[in-house]
Amino acid sequence: MTMKSPRPTLEPMPQPPVKPTIDNMEEEARVTRFMRLAHTYGPIFQLNLPGRQWVITANYELANELCDEKRFLKKHLPFRAVSQIVPTSIFVVSTTEPVWSKAHKIMLPLFSTQAMHAYLPKMWETTMPMILKWERLNPDDEIDVYDDMVRLTSDIIGSCCLDYNFQSFYRETPHPIMQALMRSLEGLLLRERGGPGQKVPGEQEPLQWEADAAYLHQMVDEIIRQHRVNGTGTGNSMLDSLLASNDRQSGEKLTSQELQDQVITLLFAGHVTTSTLLSFALYELIRHPAVLAKAYAEAERVLGDVLARPPTPVQLGQLQYISQILKETLRLHPPVTLLTVQTIKEEETLGGKYRVTADQDLSILVPALHLDPSIWGDNAETFQPDRFLPDAEVKIPANAYKPFGNGVRACLGRAFALQEAPLVLGMLLQHFEFIDHTGYQLKIKERVGPRPEGFKIQIRRRAHAQPVVVAVPASLQATAPAPAPAPTEEKIQVKAHHTPLFVLFGSNLGTAEGLAQRIGDDARDRGFTTAVAPLDGVIDQPRLYHCCCPS
Repeated sequence: MTMKSPRPTLEPMPQPPVKPTIDNMEEEARVTRFMRLAHTYGPIFQLNLPGRQWVITANYELANELCDEKRFLKKHLPFRAVSQIVPTSIFVVSTTEPVWSKAHKIMLPLFSTQAMHAYLPKMWETTMPMILKWERLNPDDEIDVYDDMVRLTSDIIGSCCLDYNFQSFYRETPHPIMQALMRSLEGLLLRERGGPGQKVPGEQEPLQWEADAAYLHQMVDEIIRQHRVNGTGTGNSMLDSLLASNDRQSGEKLTSQELQDQVITLLFAGHVTTSTLLSFALYELIRHPAVLAKAYAEAERVLGDVLARPPTPVQLGQLQYISQILKETLRLHPPVTLLTVQTIKEEETLGGKYRVTADQDLSILVPALHLDPSIWGDNAETFQPDRFLPDAEVKIPANAYKPFGNGVRACLGRAFALQEAPLVLGMLLQHFEFIDHTGYQLKIKERVGPRPEGFKIQIRRRAHAQPVVVAVPASLQATAPAPAPAPTEEKIQVKAHHTPLFVLFGSNLGTAEGLAQRIGDDARDRGFTTAVAPLDGVIDQPRLYHCCCPS
């Protein structure tokens, strides 16, 4: 007779006394409060809020369990209120809804390696107005770091997404589109944070965000219309790709509503994360002179002292230490502070001793996860970029580092942020010295995510840096000496033998597909009968030679 294993002995969940208005407290940032509660009550505790039971976990062991998508999934989405503005956005629809699958497949190629290379000149060109503004400042002028980073990242996502220039450094206030975007989406996110019947400080009144939402859709629709009718795009923007692409499985394109919703989502998400990352990175560099000195040395070695042309993808890849700085910044100041899931079954046991049920929200407190001494050591709170040296980074356990979310709903634009941030930081290091003239002490302000409040610096051009001379990449190419023609590859003449060859690619990002097409063309020249297709569609095809190009 088989003996059943005994059920684990369950323990009551720690439940600190909580005011009903915990989500609304102005005097203390919510995540800061949760960190303090974790220090007091341990790595798991439950909050009983109006209409909601909320379990917060604060260590690697429990986070690792909650990242198991066979047991836990994000079923109740944290951005439900935003559906009033963008009802088909991949932020707000469930992964079980057909529109999520369609939009996800169509949007993935926006962040392929090929797409990133195409965006690089746009990112560089759009950063130059900020560089020029900073260079022309008087010695005693101050820079509001977060404000300038929001302006910059808004311009970059506007250019890369829509081929539209918000010209934020030529305006006293942000572009009306960005103002409406932030007032409406941020206002609704703050309202959702407050819970039933609670008003959040800074929340917009319904008439305001409704007017903002209507204006936002009207303007985005007009930009898309002009893009279609007049051919105003460059051919390498996100909008170009969204208009041209369809879901390979269903053949469907995005509807007009879906297209607008995804564009608005890209504009919002595409600037929030990187603006906070760059702000916190500058804060950490100013606090750590030895790290700053190494970063200056790397920027000089890789990028030189002239800002006349964009760096190449190869050069960006050589900014290893600057990338380590950014990754360590994301560890100490993650833009996503809470990852929330629910149980797939009616109930689960968490940590071997706590019962959790399907009606509870289960959250990973990401700042606590990123400070767990069992993973990061006793100096976990110390800024130390060498944690992300290549040999050290590969040893970080899975699910111990979660700055961009988890699983199928992790941030789609991670590659975009991790190209944009090293580019901008490298350009700033090339050209400027950063001066902490106020002795700034970090104060976190939480809105949609954390940001350094009141962080201002002064700058001066580095002694060896050359004055900025702007040359747009296209004009550079037009005036540069023509390169020697590449040697032409002689076509191989082979009698067709019609051996069947199926070349399959395992990703819809575009990179693997391009490689598969090249292999197919080359094989056809060698007499094969070739076909190129995604792996998903040909699993059961018989009697074929396969050449696979995984992602």
